[in-house]
Amino acid sequence: MPSADTVQDPSLDQCAREPIHTPGAIQPYGLLLVVEPGSLRVLERAISEPALLQQFGDPLGQAVDAILGGVLAPWVNRMRDAEVGSTAHLGTVELPGHGRHQVLLHRSAQGLLLELESPVAGQPTSLEELYPAIRELMVAIETAPTVAALCQIAAEHMRAMTGFDRTLVYQFDSGWNGTVIAEDGNGRLPSYLDLRFPESDIPAQARELYRRNRVRLIADAGYTAVPLVRAAARAGAAPTDLSLAVLRSVSPVHLQYMRNMGTGSSMSVSLMHEGQLWGLVSCHSEDARRLPYPVRTACEFMGQIVSLQIALKQRAHAIEERVQRRSLLVKLLGRMAGDEEFMAALRQDPASLMALTNAQGAAIVHKGDCLRVGQCPVRGDVLDIARWLAEEHAGDEVYATDHLASEWERGAALSEVASGVLAVSISQLHDSFLMWFRPEVVRTVRWGGDPRKTVAPGNVLSPRHSFEAWKETVQQRSLAWTDADRDAAHEMRTAIVDIVLRKAEEMAELNEQLLRSNKELEAFSYSVSHDLRAPFRHIVGYSELLGSSAAERLNDTERRFLNTIVESAKSAGTLVDDLLSFSQMGRSTLGRMRVDMGALVADVRRTLAFDYAGREVEWNVGPLPVIEADPTMMRLVWQNLLSNAVKFTREREQARIEIGCERTAEEDIFFVRDNGCGFDMRYVDKLFGVFQRLHHVEEFEGTGIGLANVRRIVGRHGGRTWAEGALGEGATLHFTLPHQNGEHP
Repeated sequence: MPSADTVQDPSLDQCAREPIHTPGAIQPYGLLLVVEPGSLRVLERAISEPALLQQFGDPLGQAVDAILGGVLAPWVNRMRDAEVGSTAHLGTVELPGHGRHQVLLHRSAQGLLLELESPVAGQPTSLEELYPAIRELMVAIETAPTVAALCQIAAEHMRAMTGFDRTLVYQFDSGWNGTVIAEDGNGRLPSYLDLRFPESDIPAQARELYRRNRVRLIADAGYTAVPLVRAAARAGAAPTDLSLAVLRSVSPVHLQYMRNMGTGSSMSVSLMHEGQLWGLVSCHSEDARRLPYPVRTACEFMGQIVSLQIALKQRAHAIEERVQRRSLLVKLLGRMAGDEEFMAALRQDPASLMALTNAQGAAIVHKGDCLRVGQCPVRGDVLDIARWLAEEHAGDEVYATDHLASEWERGAALSEVASGVLAVSISQLHDSFLMWFRPEVVRTVRWGGDPRKTVAPGNVLSPRHSFEAWKETVQQRSLAWTDADRDAAHEMRTAIVDIVLRKAEEMAELNEQLLRSNKELEAFSYSVSHDLRAPFRHIVGYSELLGSSAAERLNDTERRFLNTIVESAKSAGTLVDDLLSFSQMGRSTLGRMRVDMGALVADVRRTLAFDYAGREVEWNVGPLPVIEADPTMMRLVWQNLLSNAVKFTREREQARIEIGCERTAEEDIFFVRDNGCGFDMRYVDKLFGVFQRLHHVEEFEGTGIGLANVRRIVGRHGGRTWAEGALGEGATLHFTLPHQNGEHP
């Protein structure tokens, strides 16, 4: 079943553009004069009783203080002082033979509108007579617990005061569809309680008139309009705007609409909230019914009282909602403040996170991680929603929809858990979002007639005829997000951004301190290792000279002592050389050029030939790419990796060493695999550390710096290193080099 707002009707679109503010006529319950503000002469007139023209003459072109026997002369100064947009009740005048008329003055941008409204027999003639009814309403609404109860009280009191057959309270939604939320009637007209009426029934320009004129009466749907007659000099002027006029004639379309509804008369009282039209009190009778000015004024006053009470109750409810949300926010902030990672903190209290926006599920996407709680789409779908938000709603701090399927083509498949999505961006650098989800709520909406806008051929400016209840099943929609929901989400976003920024500042300060310490440590290690090289060489040299010169005088034990000194000094010298190399690695500048990794590996293998001479080693070298890197450093990487592979396969009768590369869109992934002694994966984190060894020096020689050099070199090229292995089964060492990179610290 199509939605009520998916089919366009050209006749109703034309109706929405009808110039209802310039009808060129009035309702036949008095007279209207258009007066020039400067000269106060009558430019146009509409007079419902021809006898007035016969008795007083045509006022066109006459001074306003001279017409109708001069009864308007006392208000000439009020007319001159009237401000544009103002409306004033000047009082009453007696027109001999025609009764006492109410006099209203309006000042439009074009001129003065002067209305004389004829009397209504048997009706109250003053506001004082109606005050008891107004007081009863004021007492009753003070005890109303909800907006719905308040509107029901208003409907009952308004009908009692006006005597209409049915009174409705009609509230607009965000799309300007209206729903009848309260009703009181005598049974003569059908009930419309809980029915919804489409926006096209009261188009934008009509709503603007309801906003400007708080009370609007149509006493008889079958009335004959009285035309506005102009002086000859104004024949070519623009139509006069009668928006402020009480007697302004109504669109023929609206009169037909009333007849289709079975109502002979109607009155509307506008309910306002913060200057905007909130709803209407709409009164109807089966027969014609006219109310005098004092009764309409009392109704307007009652409408203002009800509007204020609605605003107070909504504001009180909003404050209560915000206090509740703020307490949840404070609770969550307390957890985040005490945890190093805000995602981990939110994971500890998923109920509060979801209750913050009355959602059934929530998810956080941050730096590639995805945390989900409650009823959520699967991880992949959450990440897809985040990517879509980053692409289509970049820059939006808050995004909310109760109908995801209408905005994202894949949203329909997620209706069971995510028909509604409320999301806030929590990072300016990453596609990071905090999201809340609401499931589909299938519900039936009862419309006052079929709201689908269809039109028969040749049907021009004709309102719909059916007002029988028409049901629409609404699917793929969640409950709508409220202002309180959106505000709570935005406050949560602000809090997270503040926490993340503070943590980032702390990390930046720590990194700066660490960088300073590393540089000092590198300088120290460089200085120490450089200064220790000469003493160790002297120890080796002089020990060897001593052994040569005194060989005949030394016994076996003394020669063994001397050999131990030489070997220990050489070992210490090698360690110092490796330490110097490691410290220099962080200080030297990368000299990038094209490096053929296949040729480089072949050259390194030749230099290692002596190390595995006499052994059976099976080399399996796959194709290796040409890269951009520092050739000296890359040689050291391969030297360390291949020498390790040769060394740790020493105990194998048939040693196998495999070298290869896998190319992805972002990087080259190199590996060296052997079938040597392997290692325990529990200690893999120690493998690339300085002076870290997983085997005794008696088993395999080395200083424990070689793989630390590999990690430092690869890191400076922007790559990664890791290892896999098992005891007695061999090891595989990996390193990567990105295709596009700069020098990394």
